[in-house]
Formats: sequence, structure tokens, C-alpha cells
Amino acid sequence: MKITDLLTRDTIKLDLRSDTKASVIDELVEVLDRAGKLNDRDAYREAILAREAQSTTGLGEGIAIPHAKTAAVKSPAIAFGRSTGLDYEALDGQPSRLFFMIAAGENADNAHLETLSKLSVYLMDNNFRDTILSARSEDEVIAAIEAKEREEEGPVDVTPETVDQNAPYILAVTACPTGIAHTYMAADALRQKAEEMGVRIKVETNGSTGVKNGLTDADIQEATAIIVAADKAVEMDRFNGKHVVEVPVAQGIRKPKELIDRAVNQDAPVYKGSGSGNSGTPARGGFYKHLMSGVSAMLPLVVAGGLLIAISFFWGINSSNPDDPTYNQFAGQLMSIGQAAFGLLIPVLAGFIAMSIADKPGLAPGLIAGFLASQGNAGFLGGLIAGFLAGYVVLVLVKALKGLPKALEGIKPVLLYPLFGSFITGMIMLLVINEPVAAFMTWLTDSLNGLSGGNAILLGMLVAAMMAIDMGGPINKTAYVFGTAALTAGNTEVMAAVMAGGMVPPLLVAFSSTLFARKKFTPQEREAGIAAYAMGASFVTEGAIPFAAADPLRVIPSSVIGSAIAGALTIVFGVLLPAPHGGVFVFPLLDGPSGTLMAALSYAGAILIGALVGAAILSLWKKPLVDQELAKKEMTSGTATKAS
Repeated sequence: MKITDLLTRDTIKLDLRSDTKASVIDELVEVLDRAGKLNDRDAYREAILAREAQSTTGLGEGIAIPHAKTAAVKSPAIAFGRSTGLDYEALDGQPSRLFFMIAAGENADNAHLETLSKLSVYLMDNNFRDTILSARSEDEVIAAIEAKEREEEGPVDVTPETVDQNAPYILAVTACPTGIAHTYMAADALRQKAEEMGVRIKVETNGSTGVKNGLTDADIQEATAIIVAADKAVEMDRFNGKHVVEVPVAQGIRKPKELIDRAVNQDAPVYKGSGSGNSGTPARGGFYKHLMSGVSAMLPLVVAGGLLIAISFFWGINSSNPDDPTYNQFAGQLMSIGQAAFGLLIPVLAGFIAMSIADKPGLAPGLIAGFLASQGNAGFLGGLIAGFLAGYVVLVLVKALKGLPKALEGIKPVLLYPLFGSFITGMIMLLVINEPVAAFMTWLTDSLNGLSGGNAILLGMLVAAMMAIDMGGPINKTAYVFGTAALTAGNTEVMAAVMAGGMVPPLLVAFSSTLFARKKFTPQEREAGIAAYAMGASFVTEGAIPFAAADPLRVIPSSVIGSAIAGALTIVFGVLLPAPHGGVFVFPLLDGPSGTLMAALSYAGAILIGALVGAAILSLWKKPLVDQELAKKEMTSGTATKAS
């Protein structure tokens, strides 16, 4: 497939009118929408913004490649726009002029994804960029791309003849979350710079279409060092005993010479793998990383199961019970599906925690231990213990079985690790863990359900405030997991406070930047404030992160205060939320002392009061733009003085 099958005359706009990052995204989304490439314009725009929240796609050298892979795309396409230059938060701090917006469908095939990735590589060519910049019409842009495609591309795993075959040999692995643009641009930047420096190199890409140009055991054995420029997990155990330079993928694009110098000089720690010998993600240190591996795998089940159960209540709170007069067969089916999802929560949580610790050999023991925790009424706490227990038991087994004959190496991951890991972990869960943890969970559930008055309000304030402290970070996730655990235990008050606390931060920055204190925010921040309304309404707390990053000392305290107020009010109003996510879209599922309508109005009121109070505080605390600029200049001047 050719690039020009995806980039056509009707998806090219040579003269962009935008002067901010937010507006250029809107303008290019509009180009794709008018060309009939999108199913849902707003959903695609949100996917683009979500990708930008991870890291900017302003790559430097005047290039930006905003991209998203989402079901909102009807057919894969590329939109191209050209500007006189605007601030796109590029990695080199320079204005961006060339914008290629990539739209990949959720189920895009390999041919489409490889074509999109090819464009990213072409843009590393200075001559090609100059040709695109000077093109006077859409046809000239297309002709330039077609000419580039006709050029012969040498095999990527062959060292050019211009490089001395006795030169140092380094390896690299590149990977980004979407695997479309950064992965291939980093690979090409490293190859080009290595050729200039007279260094032999081989680069493996971990893109959307899978691993390409994979590194062999012989490559790794010969290599002086390895560069891993990646923003997602890649196979690392194979590098055991080698010097490994680990950096974000953006550094592969921006600093290829520095990385190659470090690799040649072996200026990097020696990697120590888990020793499991499998081709999975390595054992990664850190309690939080392992926990989040389990939580991220579990959350889709929480959302799907919770919403299905909540929808079943439309026909009555007992409509899924065949013995109840309000019984409805469809409601019963929804309840069954939702309960099946909830039944998998704890095994999946434990399984993926164990796999994060011990790679694939940890998955089966983790799933089994999690199931035993679930059956033994040990709840989420039992699942957490089961996951960590299974993971570390398998790591011990890996070391204990290291001395077995090589003939048995192949049966370790498929027989010995899962068999002994499951047996040991399972016995510990049954004999030691389940009973005391189940007793604790019963006490905790009874305590939550028995909370009233000031204690309940205090709990609502606490979990809501936690949602606002780091807006998607570990404290936020801890509060959310606590809310879902309470929800599965039948307590729907806590979840109401949690979601209210998560909706307030983006709403308060939206109110402050677009209504209360517009003059204290930059045009770009005001644009982002408009998007924050939708994010807040949809329970996407991360919508406030750009504001918090720019001014944490004012935005975070304002958010914590606003969220705490909203969480307390939901308890005061007696709002009950049976769904774990959804924002305004699940308001019809709310319940309370006076019925659904009053519960929805009360809930909306609690959130608005919290957001408005927080917005008022932020608007008062926020410095005028002139003062902000002076502060920045003083800081820069002070830094320069110290340096001199």
C-alpha cells in the first residue's frame, strides 16, 4: 500500500489558519471529518488529546505527527497541514510547520500500519522535508511523496559498506505506546547517525505490526552494548549481562549521537535479567508498577461489569431475580454477564500482578491464587496478596531450578513453573492467607456499610480528595480501586464520592480558564480549558494535568479542596452510584432517598459546587500573565547568574 492511498488531495490543507496547538488539532480533525474518514469526530479528537497527554508528538525539526489508533476512525487516513510556524510544544522548543495527523482504525491491518510508519521514516530526510515545505499545491505534495516512495530502500539490518566492518557493533530497540510514528523515527535517526559516526548498528522496531528486524542471540553476543529507546515494555531478559542504555523513545529521535556514544563507551549499567529464559517482559522493580499492571488489566472488567449490572436496575432493583414480581428476562441476562465480569476481577488482578513480577510463568499461578482468594471471600486484599505471592514464588522457583540439565530447559515455562508455582501458592492461600484476610474484609465491609454521619462524610472527603492529588497517579488509582472494591461489596456511596472527586479538577480548571480568570491564562490554556469541560463531564481527571503541570502549587490545592467538598456533599445528599465509571452518562443510574431524578440533580449540584469553589480559589490565587512572565525571567536570570 502507498502513502498516497491514505494521504489524498481532500486530506491536505496547505495553509493552516491555526496559531495554537489545540486549534491546529481541531483544524486537522475537521479535515479528516470532512473527507469522511471518521465515525466520531469528537471521540477521535479525544483520542488525539489523550495521546498528547502521554508525551508531545511535536518531534522537532518543524515536524509534528499527532496520531491515534481508535474505533472512531472509519478508514485509515493521513491529514497534512502546513503552517508558517506555531508552538506545538516540540521537543526542540522550536515552532512546528509540517503537521501530519495519522488516523488508524482500531482494527487497522498491517499494511495500513506499515504505510503510516513509513511516512514517519521519510520525514527524517531533510531534502524530503524541504520539498514538502516548498510545494505550491496539493499535487506537488503528492508527487514528492510518490518520488520518495520510488527511491530504493536498502535492507535495514545490513551495515552500509561505508562503515568499517571492524567498527564497534551496537544494537538498539525502539518502541512507543502506539507503535506508529516515534518507533520508526527513532530507529531511522539512530541508523543515520551511526552511519555518520562509522559505527555498526542493528535496530529492532516494536511497532503496531509487531517486532521487525528482531535481534538474534548472535547479534546480542557480539554487541558492545544495547540502546533501548522505548516508552513501553519490551523483551529485556535476552540482554542479561550486557551494558544497556535505557531511555524514552523521544531521546532516540532527539539525541542519537549521545546514545551511540554512551553505547560505544559502555557508559551504562550491566542489565541483570530475571533469569526465567522466556520471551516476556522482564521482572520490573517497584510495588506500584506491579500493582498498576494488575489494576490496568482489571479495570475494563470493572467498567464493563459495573455498567451492565447498573443498566439491569432500569427494570427495577430486583428485576434480575426470577422469584421477584418485577423480573425481566433481559435484565437477568445483563446481571449474569455483569456478574461474570465481576467474578473475573480478582483472578485477573492477581494474575497480571504475578506476570509483572515473574513474566509469563507467573500468570497461571497468579490466576489460580486469585481465584482461590475470590472463592475464599478474601476480596481485593486477598487478590493483591495472591498476585505478589505468586510472582515471587515463581521467581524463587526460577532460581531454584537453574541447575537442572539443559534438556529440561524447554519444559520449565510450560510445566515446572506453573505446576510447582500453582501448588505452592495455592497451598499458602488455602492454609495461611484466606481465612484471616476474609475476616478482615468482612469487618471492613461491615464498617463501610455502617458508617453514618460525620464518619461517612469524612470518608467521602478523603477518597474524593485523593482523586485530585495526582490526577491519575498512584494516589488517584488507590482511591479508585478502593471505590470499586466497596462497590463490589455492595457499598455504592463510596463510588459516588470517588467519581465526583475525579470529575471536579478538569471542571474547575475549565471554569477558571474560560470564565472566571480568562486573562490569567494563555490562549493555549484557554483552548485546553474548553476541552476540559468534556473531560470533566466524562470523568477523565487527567484533563487537568496540563494545568497542574504548569502551576502545581495553585492548581493541585484548589483541586483537592474542590474535590473534597464534592465528595462530602455526595454523602450528605445520600447519592448512590452503582456504576464504576461514565461521568454524566451514568447519571440515569444514580439512586438516593428521593429517587433517581433527585439523586441526579443532587449529584450534579455537589460536583458543580465543588468545581465552582475550586475555580474561585484558583482564580484568586492565579497570578496575572505579566507576573508569570516576570517570575520566569527572574528564575532564568537567577539560574544564569548561578551558572556564571
